[in-house]
Amino acid sequence: MPWDSVPWFTEGGAVHSSEVARLLAYAAFGGGQGVIGSGDLRVRALSSPAASVDVMPGACAIVNRAAGAAYQAYAGRLPTSDRVQVAGTGTTARSDLIVARVENPYSYGETWPNPSDAEVGPYIFTRVIPNVPKTTTRISQVRPGDSAITLARIDLPANTSTVTQAMIKDLRSMVSPRRERVLYTAFPPELSGLIYSDGKWHNWPGIARWNIDVPTWATRVKIVTTLAGLRLSFADVFASMQNVFGGTPGQNTAIDDDQGANTRRNTVVVADNMPVPAAQRGTTQALYLQTFIAKTESGDLSVDASTSIIADVEFVEAPDEEEV
Repeated sequence: MPWDSVPWFTEGGAVHSSEVARLLAYAAFGGGQGVIGSGDLRVRALSSPAASVDVMPGACAIVNRAAGAAYQAYAGRLPTSDRVQVAGTGTTARSDLIVARVENPYSYGETWPNPSDAEVGPYIFTRVIPNVPKTTTRISQVRPGDSAITLARIDLPANTSTVTQAMIKDLRSMVSPRRERVLYTAFPPELSGLIYSDGKWHNWPGIARWNIDVPTWATRVKIVTTLAGLRLSFADVFASMQNVFGGTPGQNTAIDDDQGANTRRNTVVVADNMPVPAAQRGTTQALYLQTFIAKTESGDLSVDASTSIIADVEFVEAPDEEEV
C-alpha cells in the first residue's frame, strides 16, 4: 500500500500513525525549527557563577532527522527552567554546544535507549555537546543526524570551572519570526534651512518626525530614511545626519560635498538596525532626524517643496536576551 492509509483526521476509530501526527506539526511550523517565542529557552549563567547553566522556560519546534522521516517535526515544551552541568577545563580552552534534543527510540532508524517509562518518557532533553570547534553555530555541523536545535555555545577558557554570561553565545533561531514593515513619508510645504550656528545636533528637518506604534513582539527595528532632493547651497557642505528612535540616536551618516557655492541637490540615506528595549514594546515612540553641521565648513542645508523624505521602518522578532 503506497499511502500511509490513515490521513489526519479519520473517524470511525481509525488508528493514526505517529508519522502523520508529526507531519501535522511540520506543516504547522512551516517546515522550520527553532524556538517559538523570542525569549524562549535562553541559556543563562547562574547568578553566582558555577559549573552549570540554566535554560529558561519556553517551547520549540524540532525537525525529525531520523532516516526516512521526511516532513516530520516534534513540538517540545519546557515549563520550568532546566539546569545542566558544564564540565570545567584543564590547560586547554573548550567550546560546548547547549542543545534541545529529541531522543525517540521508536522512530525508524534511531538507536536511543528505551525510556524507563514508555508512557511519560522522557523523550526530550537539554544536552551538552562537548568539545566542538569554536566556530560551530549549529548542531548539524557536528551531529547532522540529531533531531535537535542549538540554543547556545559556551566558550570556556583554560583552567575554568565556572560559567559566566560572557562565555555564553546565544545561537537560538525562531521557527516563525514576525515582521511588520511600514513606509512613512513627509513633503516639506516650504523652504526650511539649517546653517551652522553652535556646533550641536539639531532636530532637523522638523517635518521628518513620525509617531510609530511598536508591536508588542518586536525585538529589533530596521530603519532606512531617505532624503531625496536635499538642497545644498552657499558653499561646500560637511555635515552628519542620524535617525533617532525612542530617544536613542543611530549611526551617523556623513554629508560631504565639495561642489562649491552653486545650489545643488543630493540624496542622503540614513540606515540603522537597532534593538527594541522591552520597555518600548507595545508603546508609541517618536522617529525623527538630527543633523549636525561642522564648523569648518560654511555651506547650508535645506529642504523645500522639491524634497521627499521617506522612512522605511521594519520591526522584526528575533531571539531576545533581555529579561522581560
